[in-house]
Amino acid sequence: MGGQACVFYGAAQFSKDVDLVLPTDPLNDERLHAALAELKADRIAVPKFDPAALARGHAVHFRCSAPGVEGLRVDLMTRHRCLPEFSVMWERRTQVGEESDIAFDIMAVEDLVQAKKTQREKDWPMISALVSAHYLAFASDASPQRIDFWLREARTPELLVELCRKFPTAAAELMAARPLLHLAQTNDLDALRTALDAEVRAEQARDRAYWEPLRKELEAFRRAERIN
Repeated sequence: MGGQACVFYGAAQFSKDVDLVLPTDPLNDERLHAALAELKADRIAVPKFDPAALARGHAVHFRCSAPGVEGLRVDLMTRHRCLPEFSVMWERRTQVGEESDIAFDIMAVEDLVQAKKTQREKDWPMISALVSAHYLAFASDASPQRIDFWLREARTPELLVELCRKFPTAAAELMAARPLLHLAQTNDLDALRTALDAEVRAEQARDRAYWEPLRKELEAFRRAERIN
């Protein structure tokens, strides 16, 4: 659900870690711990692996030391502020395989874009790259679902103008949900850039508000570990 998935979708991002979203249940937890043991993965930060903490939105971070994966970081989550339940994401995942017939399950690009809506500045160019790459790949096969995705998530003025020109009816139907589409229809690029920036700042504020109570919990976890 992170940089490795972005690479697959053509929005290259240099990443030294692997970010995973997974369901938590006793059987899956057992399989997860077996995999972490094989990787010789040690937890490197708070919180501890706790299904309750994961269910509240925390991530658990590990560093691997097994031969071949020395230094690899693995970050695990079970829920994200912008994402639906795991079962929904699983149903619409992208699956790829290698010559060895090992299947890799990758978060759908629509969900990956939502996962990247964070307070970190570096994530927003990646959203733009993901949507642009998806449009380039499927512009000749523009289903209603894809058009809706592009119009809702495109982050460059030029692409938004092109989308509104090619799909004016769909754009008009979405204006209530995304008012800046009106600026794209009128080709007001300067105002559109300002509106796109405002979208980013509003989403970053929502992300900060979401993480504030979790951040306080992390501080409490750190204090407890120092005492122990």
